[in-house]
Amino acid sequence: MTLTTQFYTMIAMIGMGSFLGAALDTYNFFLKRWDRKRWVVFLNDLVFWAVQGLLTFYVLLYVNQGELRFYVFLALLCGFAAYQSLLRNGYMACLRIMIKIAVSIYQFFVKIFLLLLINPIKWIVHMAIACSMSLLLFLWKVIKWSSQLLFKLCKILLAPLLWGLNILWGKAPQPIKQKMLHSKQIIEGIFINIKNMLRKLYRRFR
Repeated sequence: MTLTTQFYTMIAMIGMGSFLGAALDTYNFFLKRWDRKRWVVFLNDLVFWAVQGLLTFYVLLYVNQGELRFYVFLALLCGFAAYQSLLRNGYMACLRIMIKIAVSIYQFFVKIFLLLLINPIKWIVHMAIACSMSLLLFLWKVIKWSSQLLFKLCKILLAPLLWGLNILWGKAPQPIKQKMLHSKQIIEGIFINIKNMLRKLYRRFR
Protein backbone atom coordinates (compact mmCIF):
# COMPACT_ATOMS: atom_id res chain seq x y z
CA MET A 1 0.00 0.00 0.00
CA THR A 2 1.52 3.35 -1.04
CA LEU A 3 1.76 6.40 1.21
CA THR A 4 -0.83 8.19 -0.92
CA THR A 5 -3.29 5.35 -0.45
CA GLN A 6 -2.60 5.31 3.28
CA PHE A 7 -3.19 9.06 3.44
CA TYR A 8 -6.46 8.76 1.56
CA THR A 9 -7.45 5.91 3.84
CA MET A 10 -6.76 8.00 6.95
CA ILE A 11 -8.76 10.96 5.60
CA ALA A 12 -11.64 8.72 4.54
CA MET A 13 -11.79 6.94 7.90
CA ILE A 14 -11.65 10.23 9.81
CA GLY A 15 -14.58 11.39 7.69
CA MET A 16 -16.41 8.13 8.32
CA GLY A 17 -15.81 8.52 12.06
CA SER A 18 -17.39 11.98 11.97
CA PHE A 19 -20.21 10.64 9.81
CA LEU A 20 -20.74 7.81 12.29
CA GLY A 21 -21.06 10.31 15.15
CA ALA A 22 -23.58 12.40 13.21
CA ALA A 23 -25.53 9.30 12.17
CA LEU A 24 -25.59 8.04 15.76
CA ASP A 25 -26.94 11.36 17.07
CA THR A 26 -29.55 11.47 14.31
CA TYR A 27 -30.56 7.88 15.02
CA ASN A 28 -30.90 8.49 18.78
CA PHE A 29 -32.79 11.73 18.14
CA PHE A 30 -35.49 9.95 16.13
CA LEU A 31 -35.51 6.63 17.98
CA LYS A 32 -36.53 7.95 21.45
CA ARG A 33 -35.29 4.93 23.38
CA TRP A 34 -37.25 5.72 26.56
CA ASP A 35 -40.52 5.47 24.64
CA ARG A 36 -39.81 2.18 22.85
CA LYS A 37 -39.93 -1.46 23.82
CA ARG A 38 -36.61 -3.19 24.38
CA TRP A 39 -36.94 -5.63 21.50
CA VAL A 40 -37.76 -2.76 19.13
CA VAL A 41 -34.67 -0.87 20.30
CA PHE A 42 -32.54 -4.01 19.93
CA LEU A 43 -33.71 -4.63 16.35
CA ASN A 44 -33.19 -1.00 15.39
CA ASP A 45 -29.71 -0.97 16.92
CA LEU A 46 -28.83 -4.16 15.07
CA VAL A 47 -29.93 -2.73 11.72
CA PHE A 48 -28.23 0.61 12.39
CA TRP A 49 -24.83 -0.83 13.24
CA ALA A 50 -25.04 -3.31 10.36
CA VAL A 51 -25.69 -0.46 7.92
CA GLN A 52 -22.87 1.66 9.39
CA GLY A 53 -20.47 -1.28 9.18
CA LEU A 54 -21.38 -1.91 5.54
CA LEU A 55 -20.96 1.77 4.66
CA THR A 56 -17.57 1.93 6.37
CA PHE A 57 -16.39 -1.22 4.62
CA TYR A 58 -17.66 0.10 1.26
CA VAL A 59 -15.64 3.32 1.69
CA LEU A 60 -12.60 1.31 2.78
CA LEU A 61 -13.04 -0.98 -0.23
CA TYR A 62 -13.25 2.01 -2.55
CA VAL A 63 -10.15 3.70 -1.06
CA ASN A 64 -7.67 0.85 -0.45
CA GLN A 65 -9.35 -2.31 -1.79
CA GLY A 66 -10.63 -3.23 1.68
CA GLU A 67 -7.29 -3.64 3.47
CA LEU A 68 -7.92 -3.41 7.21
CA ARG A 69 -5.07 -1.96 9.28
CA PHE A 70 -4.81 -0.86 12.89
CA TYR A 71 -4.62 2.82 11.98
CA VAL A 72 -8.06 2.49 10.31
CA PHE A 73 -9.64 2.05 13.75
CA LEU A 74 -7.55 4.94 15.11
CA ALA A 75 -8.74 7.15 12.25
CA LEU A 76 -12.37 6.21 12.91
CA LEU A 77 -11.91 6.99 16.60
CA CYS A 78 -10.24 10.33 15.81
CA GLY A 79 -13.05 11.30 13.45
CA PHE A 80 -15.69 10.34 16.02
CA ALA A 81 -13.86 12.30 18.76
CA ALA A 82 -13.47 15.33 16.47
CA TYR A 83 -17.19 15.30 15.75
CA GLN A 84 -18.09 15.01 19.44
CA SER A 85 -15.83 17.88 20.47
CA LEU A 86 -16.12 20.27 17.51
CA LEU A 87 -19.15 19.54 15.36
CA ARG A 88 -21.80 17.95 17.54
CA ASN A 89 -23.46 21.10 18.92
CA GLY A 90 -23.62 22.78 15.54
CA TYR A 91 -24.91 19.65 13.85
CA MET A 92 -27.67 19.09 16.42
CA ALA A 93 -28.76 22.72 16.11
CA CYS A 94 -28.89 22.38 12.32
CA LEU A 95 -30.76 19.09 12.64
CA ARG A 96 -33.43 20.65 14.85
CA ILE A 97 -33.81 23.58 12.46
CA MET A 98 -34.13 21.24 9.47
CA ILE A 99 -36.74 19.16 11.30
CA LYS A 100 -38.74 22.29 12.15
CA ILE A 101 -38.56 23.41 8.52
CA ALA A 102 -39.65 19.96 7.32
CA VAL A 103 -42.56 19.90 9.79
CA SER A 104 -43.61 23.42 8.74
CA ILE A 105 -43.52 22.43 5.07
CA TYR A 106 -45.54 19.29 5.82
CA GLN A 107 -48.15 21.26 7.79
CA PHE A 108 -48.32 23.82 4.98
CA PHE A 109 -49.02 21.15 2.37
CA VAL A 110 -51.59 19.51 4.68
CA LYS A 111 -53.39 22.85 5.02
CA ILE A 112 -53.27 23.36 1.26
CA PHE A 113 -54.65 19.84 0.75
CA LEU A 114 -57.46 20.47 3.22
CA LEU A 115 -58.19 23.88 1.72
CA LEU A 116 -58.23 22.79 -1.92
CA LEU A 117 -59.70 19.28 -1.68
CA ILE A 118 -61.25 18.28 1.65
CA ASN A 119 -63.02 21.54 2.48
CA PRO A 120 -64.70 21.84 -0.98
CA ILE A 121 -65.87 18.22 -0.71
CA LYS A 122 -67.26 18.88 2.78
CA TRP A 123 -68.98 22.04 1.48
CA ILE A 124 -70.50 20.11 -1.44
CA VAL A 125 -71.73 17.36 0.89
CA HIS A 126 -73.23 19.89 3.30
CA MET A 127 -74.93 21.73 0.44
CA ALA A 128 -76.30 18.46 -0.95
CA ILE A 129 -77.68 17.50 2.46
CA ALA A 130 -79.16 20.97 2.96
CA CYS A 131 -80.78 20.92 -0.50
CA SER A 132 -82.15 17.42 0.09
CA MET A 133 -83.62 18.42 3.45
CA SER A 134 -85.13 21.56 1.93
CA LEU A 135 -86.63 19.53 -0.93
CA LEU A 136 -88.06 16.94 1.47
CA LEU A 137 -89.51 19.69 3.65
CA PHE A 138 -91.07 21.34 0.60
CA LEU A 139 -92.54 18.03 -0.58
CA TRP A 140 -93.88 17.34 2.91
CA LYS A 141 -95.59 20.74 2.98
CA VAL A 142 -97.05 20.16 -0.49
CA ILE A 143 -98.35 16.72 0.52
CA LYS A 144 -99.73 18.07 3.78
CA TRP A 145 -101.45 20.99 2.05
CA SER A 146 -102.82 18.69 -0.69
CA SER A 147 -104.15 16.19 1.85
CA GLN A 148 -105.83 18.96 3.84
CA LEU A 149 -107.38 20.35 0.67
CA LEU A 150 -108.52 16.89 -0.43
CA PHE A 151 -110.00 16.23 3.01
CA LYS A 152 -111.95 19.49 2.89
CA LEU A 153 -113.21 18.75 -0.63
CA CYS A 154 -114.28 15.26 0.39
CA LYS A 155 -115.98 16.68 3.44
CA ILE A 156 -117.89 19.17 1.29
CA LEU A 157 -118.81 16.59 -1.35
CA LEU A 158 -119.84 13.96 1.17
CA ALA A 159 -121.77 16.37 3.39
CA PRO A 160 -125.15 15.61 1.73
CA LEU A 161 -124.50 11.87 1.94
CA LEU A 162 -123.53 12.12 5.62
CA TRP A 163 -126.60 14.26 6.26
CA GLY A 164 -128.80 11.64 4.59
CA LEU A 165 -127.14 8.80 6.52
CA ASN A 166 -127.69 10.66 9.80
CA ILE A 167 -131.37 11.00 8.94
CA LEU A 168 -131.60 7.31 8.06
CA TRP A 169 -129.74 6.39 11.24
CA GLY A 170 -132.14 8.41 13.31
CA LYS A 171 -135.16 6.73 11.69
CA ALA A 172 -133.69 3.20 11.77
CA PRO A 173 -135.32 0.72 14.18
CA GLN A 174 -133.58 0.14 17.48
CA PRO A 175 -132.75 -3.57 16.82
CA ILE A 176 -130.92 -2.64 13.62
CA LYS A 177 -128.96 0.05 15.48
CA GLN A 178 -127.94 -2.43 18.16
CA LYS A 179 -126.85 -5.00 15.56
CA MET A 180 -124.78 -2.40 13.72
CA LEU A 181 -123.18 -1.18 16.96
CA HIS A 182 -122.44 -4.77 17.92
CA SER A 183 -120.85 -5.40 14.50
CA LYS A 184 -118.80 -2.23 14.93
CA GLN A 185 -117.52 -3.43 18.32
CA ILE A 186 -116.62 -6.83 16.85
CA ILE A 187 -114.66 -5.22 14.01
CA GLU A 188 -112.87 -2.87 16.43
CA GLY A 189 -112.00 -5.86 18.64
CA ILE A 190 -110.54 -7.73 15.65
CA PHE A 191 -108.37 -4.76 14.72
CA ILE A 192 -107.22 -4.37 18.34
CA ASN A 193 -106.27 -8.06 18.50
CA ILE A 194 -104.32 -7.79 15.24
CA LYS A 195 -102.55 -4.70 16.56
CA ASN A 196 -101.58 -6.42 19.83
CA MET A 197 -100.37 -9.50 17.94
CA LEU A 198 -98.16 -7.38 15.70
CA ARG A 199 -96.70 -5.62 18.76
CA LYS A 200 -95.86 -8.96 20.39
CA LEU A 201 -94.18 -10.21 17.22
CA TYR A 202 -92.20 -6.98 16.94
CA ARG A 203 -90.98 -7.22 20.54
CA ARG A 204 -90.05 -10.89 20.14
CA PHE A 205 -88.00 -10.48 16.96
CA ARG A 206 -86.53 -7.05 17.73
